[in-house]
Amino acid sequence: MRNPFEGPKLFSPSFVDALRAYAPELLELKAAGGSVPEVPHGTTVAALTFADGVAMGGDRRATEGMTIAQRDIEKVFPADDFSAVAIAGAAGPAIEMVRLFQTELEHYEKIEGFPLSLEGKANKLGQMVRGNLPLAMQGLVVLPLFCGYDTRREAGRIFRYDVTGGRWEDADYHATGSGGKDARGSLKKRWRAGMDGDSAVAVLVEALYDAADEDAATGGPDLVRGIFPVVATVTAEGYRRVADDELRKAAERLVAARAQGEG
Repeated sequence: MRNPFEGPKLFSPSFVDALRAYAPELLELKAAGGSVPEVPHGTTVAALTFADGVAMGGDRRATEGMTIAQRDIEKVFPADDFSAVAIAGAAGPAIEMVRLFQTELEHYEKIEGFPLSLEGKANKLGQMVRGNLPLAMQGLVVLPLFCGYDTRREAGRIFRYDVTGGRWEDADYHATGSGGKDARGSLKKRWRAGMDGDSAVAVLVEALYDAADEDAATGGPDLVRGIFPVVATVTAEGYRRVADDELRKAAERLVAARAQGEG
């Protein structure tokens, strides 16, 4: 590690740029070659907009091949007070990327005295996904989903990424991971413009339930063990994680409706 008090000064507010200048070895992500050992993978995450902002959710299952590696892994995290990030893919690199992203946003705000714009946050995350490309080429793919409340537009926004760090914005909803296709099908049926927060949470729970119904790597609400998806909303009031009691009620209503042949 270089001494930050020696050599040229760093004029960037980016924590990643500081690491690149003074401790580049901490950012080195090199493909090792050969076969990749089986590692836990997180699966389905989804997000949708609603009248007051945006909601994001993820199932709790991690898999190693055909084995359930963990039943209660968390895939949805606050990025800062007004944004959230969800992960799908290799769990270890994905969680490390989220922690670095959280630090990057906090560092920027402390250096500049104001937070990065939502577009800027989305671009920063895209750079991190691009930095993971050497590991992705070995199979350790990380595909985050990013959302937040844009205080300038006064609306919720959703951003998705490809493995090269390219980002696209989805106006209404999106889902990714192994069960993403099934979750998107459910969201396509249930999403409505201007829906309220409670409806958004119910639609997200149903989308993850439908994904778990078709995808073995996605875990549905577990009423016996008391394990429910992680769901959060981001509005003008900030990030809020939905309590398990609310998610249990939503899951029980959904199961009862399906038992009656609805949906």
